[in-house]
Amino acid sequence: MTATSPDSALIHSCKTTLREGQEAICARYREDHDSRRLLQRRCRLVDRVLSELWRELAFPPELTLVAVGGYGRGELYPASDIDLLLLLPSPPDMALQQSLERLIGLFWDIGLEVGHSVRTIDECLTEAAGDITVQTALIETRRICGDEALFSRFRAGLKERLDVIAFFRAKRLEQEERHQRYQETPYSLEPNCKESPGGLRDLQMILWIAQAAGYGAHWRDLKEHGFITANEERRLERCEGFLRRLRVQLHIDLGRRDDRVLFDYQSQLASHLGYEAASTRQASEALMKDYYRTAKNVTQLNAILLLNLAAALLPTPHLTPKPINARFRASGDLLDVVSESVFQETPSAILESFLLMQQHAELQGMTARTLRALWRAAADIDDDFRRDPGNHALFLQLFQQPRGLVHEFRRMNQLSVLGRYLPNFGRIVGQMQHDLFHVYTVDQHIMQVMRNLRRFTMHEFAHEYPVCSRLISDFERPWLLYVAALFHDIGKGRGGDHSELGAVDAREFCEQHQMNAADSELVVWIVRQHLVMSHVAQKQDTSDPETIARFAAIVGDERHLTALYLFTVADIRGTSPKVWNAWKGQLLEELFSATRKLLATGGEIPATQGIIEERQQEARRLLRYFALSETVHERLWKQLDTVYFLRHSADEIAWHTRALHYRTDKDQPVVKARLCAQGVGLEVMVYTTDQPDLFTRLVAFFGRAGYTILDAKIHTTRHGYALDSFVLQDLSGRGEDREMINYIEHELATRLVKQTPPEAPSGGRLSRQVKHFPFEPTVTIKPDEKGARYILFIGAADRPGLLYTVATTLAEHGAKLHTAKISTLGERIEDTFLVSGGSLGESAGRIRLETALIEQLRV
Repeated sequence: MTATSPDSALIHSCKTTLREGQEAICARYREDHDSRRLLQRRCRLVDRVLSELWRELAFPPELTLVAVGGYGRGELYPASDIDLLLLLPSPPDMALQQSLERLIGLFWDIGLEVGHSVRTIDECLTEAAGDITVQTALIETRRICGDEALFSRFRAGLKERLDVIAFFRAKRLEQEERHQRYQETPYSLEPNCKESPGGLRDLQMILWIAQAAGYGAHWRDLKEHGFITANEERRLERCEGFLRRLRVQLHIDLGRRDDRVLFDYQSQLASHLGYEAASTRQASEALMKDYYRTAKNVTQLNAILLLNLAAALLPTPHLTPKPINARFRASGDLLDVVSESVFQETPSAILESFLLMQQHAELQGMTARTLRALWRAAADIDDDFRRDPGNHALFLQLFQQPRGLVHEFRRMNQLSVLGRYLPNFGRIVGQMQHDLFHVYTVDQHIMQVMRNLRRFTMHEFAHEYPVCSRLISDFERPWLLYVAALFHDIGKGRGGDHSELGAVDAREFCEQHQMNAADSELVVWIVRQHLVMSHVAQKQDTSDPETIARFAAIVGDERHLTALYLFTVADIRGTSPKVWNAWKGQLLEELFSATRKLLATGGEIPATQGIIEERQQEARRLLRYFALSETVHERLWKQLDTVYFLRHSADEIAWHTRALHYRTDKDQPVVKARLCAQGVGLEVMVYTTDQPDLFTRLVAFFGRAGYTILDAKIHTTRHGYALDSFVLQDLSGRGEDREMINYIEHELATRLVKQTPPEAPSGGRLSRQVKHFPFEPTVTIKPDEKGARYILFIGAADRPGLLYTVATTLAEHGAKLHTAKISTLGERIEDTFLVSGGSLGESAGRIRLETALIEQLRV
């Protein structure tokens, strides 16, 4: 529409009304923070503008302008579009068609994002008959202006034709499919406050069904029909209010429609919603904790209401309940209480209900009244309940059942029973720590660890965890590991060492529940030491017999070793899909095997020469498979020292020997690559005359080829050759490791021959976690056990080219690298290097290197 258009004055007037109205609405919201009123005020504002357009264009009185969907419901979010139905008594003639097109053009000219349809009543009802989305939108309609009688006929026709039972089934299936798209969890790190499980859509879905069935459009209507209690009505109002305010603020902050609570927005949202940082958590973490608790409540109320609505809309043939005991019965395949006062009369029945779910495989769930009664009864769990020996016995039995462990502990958590029985567990429900590698709330991570431990015992998962499955089958009382899982992170968010805090809680639990001394000791020990094995495997030199000896001294015996190994695998796998890989699995398994072997000999460290001889003998055995002479190894091995044979496995020694036995003193570089046996990526060996900046050039090349380095072993032979080996992982998911072997062998060898200067790896985007939850890098340098070299530890937020930055900084300070252990924990790295040279022997030199690295690593 141009400025000289006859509609220009109207457009200007409507634009002004909208702009000034929006500004006034936002100003009022900043004063009263009333999100419901903001939605209603925006609806009234848009109603007024649309009515003015309708009058100015002088539409025939028999037409009706109808608000649809959320706008029809009277809830118009700051950035939501406006859904309209132009309802006609009959198909439009040419003149009316032109008027309608003019109106639709004006909608956009004045700045409204409108979704519109032009239909007769018959067209609306025909379209709705085969489309659940259209049916849903038309259920929530409101007349803005025009013929009221036409609108009433439309509403009556929709009600008459709507198949309520089919609508209910379709909406329930739609919700299941939507939940699957969001991994069926409300505890996503970046949830969608509208669509995720536990979001606004779960509440809206219940009200759509209620309206379709004639039960009303508000929570008070459902209370009056007996579907919810007064307390549940208040909970629903609180949950809806929290989610509504969060979504309103999200739209205001962004100035556009986006319902994802991304890292990018969480800190600003928290500030605008009045959250403040505390000493142990960020303001955004407090906001997200409230979000997860709200989503948990919504999920539970949604389940209760769906069961109640199903019972009303889909009555089943009368089935005589089958008694289970004096307190419970089976109603079909659901556990039912004999009366809603069971938990008040027999409080121990709260825990008994979950135990019965484990013991009766035919039970697939709980009835709505059982869920409601449990949820209500959770508030009655007090100190007397927690001190009751009978309840202690029931709670321990939950860990010991052959089935249903994870399902029932998750159900107890969902119903707040677990957090009431263990108050310290209640404090970590919904707690998200932005530590760059956990992707679950603390309570959900604990449930994941319990699930992983349980899977070790199940035959159907034996192919995923062959070693763990074999070990746990011989482990006496594996249920103790589940108890340890429940407490291992319970100390998070309190400040201090969470392992020590958790150990204190675990000891108190074991004593209160009268567990025997040996079992109690094992549980408390696992909680206290649950991070030790991953630390040793990923950060220390496990080729050094003394490292194994120190770890063996910590575990003490094979039972503790096995328990810690099983727990460590379950814990890492329950942290984030990004954290676990086959390489870490191999490191842990090798540490476990070496330690078990040492413990079997009484903990006596074998002589270094004996270890080397054993490894060399195995390497010669492997070489015989390739029809090589008995002396094939001699030229290379005489150039290799004790450190080489201690740091490399027999398989690696044999591989290097095969590749190098006829060119140990030639200037031509040798590059060999092969697929890792663990399926983690590629293993690359580089053999060339030693030269400055070699490690930097190698790191740069691998980075530009799209690989990250998981492990590096840097060795210099007696006659001045570098023999370096790397384990590489492709993080891009290309799946082209085999195809890359020839490229790496040829291209890297060519670059080494030409002495091509190092090229920095191409930059990439920082993850949103790193960008919005900065992680202060840490660098420490300390002498190794023998005082000859230095251990450099780096903890930092991961980013493209990080290892190249480290390598160049080390080169600039004259530090020589001997080994590197690269540990990636989600978006965080914890790398350990063994270095020497430069000015590391002087404290001032170490401080200069630490300072330079920290400056380079700050994002």
